[in-house]
Amino acid sequence: MKRKQQYGSVTNVTKMLSDRAYWDVEGILRNRLRAAPQFVDFIDLETELKGHNGCVNCLQWSDDGHILASASDDLHVKLWDPFRHTQLHDIATPHEGNIFSVKFLPQRGNAVLATCAGDSKTFVFDINRQDENPTRRCVCHLHRVKRLATSPRNPHLFWSAAEDGVVLQHDMRVQHTCNQQDNNVLIDLRNYLWVSPEIKCIAINPQRPEQMAIGANDCYARVYDRRMISLSRLYDPREIGDGLVVTTRIDKIPNDGCVKYFCPGHLNGDEKVNMQYNFKTITYLTFSPDGTELLVNMGSDHIYLFEINGSRQPVFLELPKLPPTSNGETNGCVGGEKTKHKFPPDVEQLKMEGNDNQERSQYLQAINKYTQAIRKANSKDCAILYLNRATALMRRDWYGDAYAAVRDCHTALRLDPHYVKAYFRLARALLKLEQSKEAQLCLDELIQRFPSYAKNQGVLLLGKDIGIELDKQRVRASESRFSIYEGNYFHDKEKGWRAKAIDYEKRFVGHCNTKTDIKEANYFGDSNYIVAGSDDGRFYVWDRHSGLVTASYKADELIVNCVQPHPYVCLLATSGIDNEIRLWTPKSPEGKFERKEKHLDACVSENQTRMKADPFEEMTPGQAICRAS
Repeated sequence: MKRKQQYGSVTNVTKMLSDRAYWDVEGILRNRLRAAPQFVDFIDLETELKGHNGCVNCLQWSDDGHILASASDDLHVKLWDPFRHTQLHDIATPHEGNIFSVKFLPQRGNAVLATCAGDSKTFVFDINRQDENPTRRCVCHLHRVKRLATSPRNPHLFWSAAEDGVVLQHDMRVQHTCNQQDNNVLIDLRNYLWVSPEIKCIAINPQRPEQMAIGANDCYARVYDRRMISLSRLYDPREIGDGLVVTTRIDKIPNDGCVKYFCPGHLNGDEKVNMQYNFKTITYLTFSPDGTELLVNMGSDHIYLFEINGSRQPVFLELPKLPPTSNGETNGCVGGEKTKHKFPPDVEQLKMEGNDNQERSQYLQAINKYTQAIRKANSKDCAILYLNRATALMRRDWYGDAYAAVRDCHTALRLDPHYVKAYFRLARALLKLEQSKEAQLCLDELIQRFPSYAKNQGVLLLGKDIGIELDKQRVRASESRFSIYEGNYFHDKEKGWRAKAIDYEKRFVGHCNTKTDIKEANYFGDSNYIVAGSDDGRFYVWDRHSGLVTASYKADELIVNCVQPHPYVCLLATSGIDNEIRLWTPKSPEGKFERKEKHLDACVSENQTRMKADPFEEMTPGQAICRAS
């Protein structure tokens, strides 16, 4: 007879699941259930939490998920019971500017919170005290403090990131007097970035708390190893000198090994993107729950996912070696296909639908169909699907589409080095990216590898277009000494870090992020979904694996900034320019979904048009005040 294994005096399965040995198993099950498609596909508005008298700029769940904290332009922090839809506490803070971040300090019983605001101040509150005066004050920052970060593994520490380009470390065990004598500066971008750096967001890796990510008013997400950085004293640049370039504090520049940069390949090295009114800036970033990915919401652009330990470098031109063929035939020509590609019926149907969409100039729908087909097909046989998607991307021409087309062309050529049409499309995409020299090299290689196409009409026309662009570049180079983009704006180490920046793995397109610099993007559930707010008053849901938009919901009259998933159940809290906080939960499939957008493709297309417009032209006076305050 098999001996029954004993767990102390417990033999009841339910009791065992609530005991120590099975918490991780139960947690895995809970994670899967809270983001199961059957739940996420049927979320809708559950209730509105009313009480604030201004824009709600930040939301934060307590670690146990029992309390939701919110903070607003009305300078109040409110605590809510999300399940009973009731207000638990109201803190009238002494802030004198819009509150941008509120955080529960870990392992403090949901009673201690930190806040930061546009008045450059950071406060800590203990709601168990009789009075509501802050228990800790910090006024060290010189400009608006935009975000706070905490780590459950460092319960006595929290960090603040501000538009003065500085990250401060706050140690609750040490008294602070704000006399600029404390060693509390962890990161100071002013030491090696001399164009008024502004830090907009900050995050701590939940699995490796030594890793800290920050986003600033450029297109580079920076991940630091805190163990390799020494704390230093804060300095005021006004004490050093006026002007664009200040004296560099060489001794305070981090070592090469302590920081890693991440940037979409098409933006890396292009300082011009920061000189336009629709500049690129990182409004929010967060690590994945398992700590292996970094999700970045890029202002005036899209949402990007990076692998923390990845090594993908931006590639514009990298042609595979041409293996010999038995019959000398190629898989395609510039004018049309020679070889028929056989796919399973479901994949073939998606391909045909994508082709039909492309012929009708419905490029968004075509890209979605090709993406679905690629996920279903055998990756070794779908070069044509990647190339078709690259063609649709080029014709759609949204931000980053040309570079995404370059990546698809490279994939198609890796799968089939004899694919002539892929060489042609790659050269055209490189020209679109103003990589004219690389485009010429690609076209030259096409002619060298496949001489019969040297007189092809399409090849000749592309060669002419490349020649025209090369002439323009020579003229611009001769006038570069008058260019506003020329100048020594970065320390040499900063240039080196940017040159080694890691490229993105996935891109999520659909929302619009131009009118505010606090717009979030987060993992939903067990990371199968991505959620983010938008300038059109909606929040969007993407399938993390395919990158496709799965749903959109009307959540604000003007702009949705905050999207915070509950840590344990399928519950989402959102807020924005409206005074209300909205909670979203699954409903019965037979119910009415009044908030779910029925014309999803139209909303996505309108957002891309909106993104290229001057954001201030569309603002109402109230919106302009909310952004500027």
